[in-house]
Amino acid sequence: MFPVFALIFLIVPVVEIYILIQVGQVIGALWTVFFVVLTAVIGVQLLKSQGLSTLSRAQQKMNSGEMPAKELMEGFALVIAGAFLLTPGFFTDTVGFLLLFPLTRSMIIGSLVARFMASGRFSMPNDYQSQYHPQSHQKKSSGDVIEGVKYHKDDE
Repeated sequence: MFPVFALIFLIVPVVEIYILIQVGQVIGALWTVFFVVLTAVIGVQLLKSQGLSTLSRAQQKMNSGEMPAKELMEGFALVIAGAFLLTPGFFTDTVGFLLLFPLTRSMIIGSLVARFMASGRFSMPNDYQSQYHPQSHQKKSSGDVIEGVKYHKDDE
Protein backbone atom coordinates (compact mmCIF):
# COMPACT_ATOMS: atom_id res chain seq x y z
CA MET A 1 0.00 0.00 0.00
CA PHE A 2 2.83 2.40 0.85
CA PRO A 3 4.47 2.12 -2.61
CA VAL A 4 1.14 3.05 -4.23
CA PHE A 5 0.83 6.22 -2.14
CA ALA A 6 4.49 7.09 -2.73
CA LEU A 7 3.97 6.70 -6.46
CA ILE A 8 0.86 8.88 -6.36
CA PHE A 9 2.66 11.60 -4.41
CA LEU A 10 5.44 11.58 -6.99
CA ILE A 11 3.36 11.36 -10.16
CA VAL A 12 0.55 13.82 -9.34
CA PRO A 13 2.84 16.84 -8.78
CA VAL A 14 4.77 16.07 -11.96
CA VAL A 15 1.51 15.85 -13.94
CA GLU A 16 0.26 19.09 -12.35
CA ILE A 17 3.45 20.96 -13.19
CA TYR A 18 3.39 19.67 -16.76
CA ILE A 19 -0.26 20.71 -17.26
CA LEU A 20 0.33 24.13 -15.66
CA ILE A 21 3.30 24.75 -17.97
CA GLN A 22 1.35 23.67 -21.05
CA VAL A 23 -1.69 25.81 -20.15
CA GLY A 24 0.58 28.73 -19.24
CA GLN A 25 2.24 28.58 -22.65
CA VAL A 26 -1.14 28.73 -24.37
CA ILE A 27 -3.03 31.35 -22.32
CA GLY A 28 -0.24 33.02 -20.35
CA ALA A 29 1.00 32.75 -16.79
CA LEU A 30 -1.36 35.32 -15.23
CA TRP A 31 -4.46 33.76 -16.77
CA THR A 32 -3.28 30.32 -15.63
CA VAL A 33 -2.90 31.55 -12.04
CA PHE A 34 -6.28 33.31 -12.29
CA PHE A 35 -8.05 30.11 -13.41
CA VAL A 36 -6.35 28.03 -10.72
CA VAL A 37 -7.54 30.47 -8.04
CA LEU A 38 -10.99 30.73 -9.64
CA THR A 39 -11.51 26.96 -9.66
CA ALA A 40 -10.49 26.83 -5.99
CA VAL A 41 -13.00 29.56 -5.05
CA ILE A 42 -15.83 27.99 -7.06
CA GLY A 43 -14.96 24.57 -5.67
CA VAL A 44 -15.05 25.77 -2.07
CA GLN A 45 -18.47 27.37 -2.57
CA LEU A 46 -19.88 24.22 -4.19
CA LEU A 47 -18.25 22.09 -1.49
CA LYS A 48 -19.95 24.13 1.20
CA SER A 49 -23.42 23.66 -0.31
CA GLN A 50 -22.89 19.95 -1.05
CA GLY A 51 -21.47 19.36 2.42
CA LEU A 52 -24.44 21.00 4.11
CA SER A 53 -26.84 18.99 1.96
CA THR A 54 -25.08 15.73 2.82
CA LEU A 55 -25.01 16.64 6.52
CA SER A 56 -28.74 17.38 6.45
CA ARG A 57 -29.52 14.00 4.83
CA ALA A 58 -27.32 12.21 7.39
CA GLN A 59 -29.12 13.92 10.28
CA GLN A 60 -32.52 12.99 8.82
CA LYS A 61 -31.48 9.34 8.57
CA MET A 62 -30.11 9.30 12.11
CA ASN A 63 -33.30 10.92 13.43
CA SER A 64 -35.35 8.19 11.77
CA GLY A 65 -33.13 5.50 13.32
CA GLU A 66 -31.29 4.54 10.14
CA MET A 67 -27.54 4.26 9.68
CA PRO A 68 -26.37 7.02 7.29
CA ALA A 69 -23.72 4.82 5.62
CA LYS A 70 -24.12 6.36 2.17
CA GLU A 71 -24.00 9.87 3.60
CA LEU A 72 -20.84 9.04 5.57
CA MET A 73 -19.13 7.79 2.42
CA GLU A 74 -20.30 10.88 0.54
CA GLY A 75 -19.01 13.07 3.35
CA PHE A 76 -15.61 11.38 3.13
CA ALA A 77 -15.62 11.87 -0.65
CA LEU A 78 -16.44 15.56 -0.12
CA VAL A 79 -13.48 15.93 2.25
CA ILE A 80 -11.22 14.44 -0.41
CA ALA A 81 -12.83 16.68 -3.04
CA GLY A 82 -12.11 19.71 -0.87
CA ALA A 83 -8.47 18.73 -0.51
CA PHE A 84 -8.15 18.28 -4.27
CA LEU A 85 -9.89 21.58 -5.02
CA LEU A 86 -7.63 23.50 -2.65
CA THR A 87 -4.52 21.93 -4.18
CA PRO A 88 -3.34 24.20 -7.01
CA GLY A 89 -3.57 22.62 -10.43
CA PHE A 90 -5.97 21.58 -13.14
CA PHE A 91 -5.64 17.80 -12.72
CA THR A 92 -6.49 17.85 -9.00
CA ASP A 93 -9.29 20.35 -9.67
CA THR A 94 -10.78 17.95 -12.22
CA VAL A 95 -10.68 15.07 -9.74
CA GLY A 96 -12.10 17.36 -7.03
CA PHE A 97 -15.01 18.47 -9.21
CA LEU A 98 -15.74 14.84 -10.16
CA LEU A 99 -16.02 14.00 -6.45
CA LEU A 100 -18.03 17.14 -5.80
CA PHE A 101 -20.95 16.59 -8.19
CA PRO A 102 -23.54 14.13 -6.83
CA LEU A 103 -23.89 12.01 -9.99
CA THR A 104 -20.19 11.36 -10.51
CA ARG A 105 -19.58 11.11 -6.75
CA SER A 106 -22.17 8.33 -6.38
CA MET A 107 -20.75 6.51 -9.41
CA ILE A 108 -17.22 6.66 -7.98
CA ILE A 109 -18.36 5.55 -4.52
CA GLY A 110 -20.42 2.73 -6.03
CA SER A 111 -17.49 1.42 -8.05
CA LEU A 112 -15.14 1.62 -5.05
CA VAL A 113 -17.60 -0.21 -2.78
CA ALA A 114 -18.13 -2.90 -5.44
CA ARG A 115 -14.37 -3.26 -5.81
CA PHE A 116 -13.80 -3.61 -2.06
CA MET A 117 -16.70 -6.06 -1.68
CA ALA A 118 -15.31 -8.21 -4.49
CA SER A 119 -11.84 -8.21 -2.94
CA GLY A 120 -13.16 -9.64 0.33
CA ARG A 121 -11.48 -6.95 2.44
CA PHE A 122 -14.74 -5.16 3.09
CA SER A 123 -18.19 -6.39 4.05
CA MET A 124 -21.48 -4.84 4.97
CA PRO A 125 -23.34 -6.31 7.95
CA ASN A 126 -26.65 -7.95 7.23
CA ASP A 127 -29.75 -7.23 9.32
CA TYR A 128 -28.92 -9.90 11.89
CA GLN A 129 -25.33 -8.73 12.41
CA SER A 130 -26.25 -5.08 12.69
CA GLN A 131 -28.69 -5.62 15.55
CA TYR A 132 -27.41 -5.31 19.10
CA HIS A 133 -28.27 -8.22 21.36
CA PRO A 134 -27.34 -7.39 24.98
CA GLN A 135 -28.08 -10.95 26.12
CA SER A 136 -25.36 -12.33 23.87
CA HIS A 137 -22.74 -10.21 25.66
CA GLN A 138 -23.68 -11.29 29.22
CA LYS A 139 -22.25 -14.28 31.05
CA LYS A 140 -24.62 -17.18 31.40
CA SER A 141 -25.63 -17.93 34.98
CA SER A 142 -25.23 -21.44 36.32
CA GLY A 143 -28.34 -21.02 38.45
CA ASP A 144 -26.58 -21.28 41.85
CA VAL A 145 -26.48 -18.07 43.85
CA ILE A 146 -24.06 -17.78 46.74
CA GLU A 147 -24.59 -14.89 49.10
CA GLY A 148 -21.83 -13.54 51.27
CA VAL A 149 -20.03 -10.56 52.63
CA LYS A 150 -16.48 -9.69 51.74
CA TYR A 151 -14.29 -8.20 54.44
CA HIS A 152 -11.01 -6.47 53.78
CA LYS A 153 -8.19 -7.03 56.34
CA ASP A 154 -7.93 -3.30 57.07
CA ASP A 155 -11.62 -3.20 58.07
CA GLU A 156 -11.24 -5.68 60.98
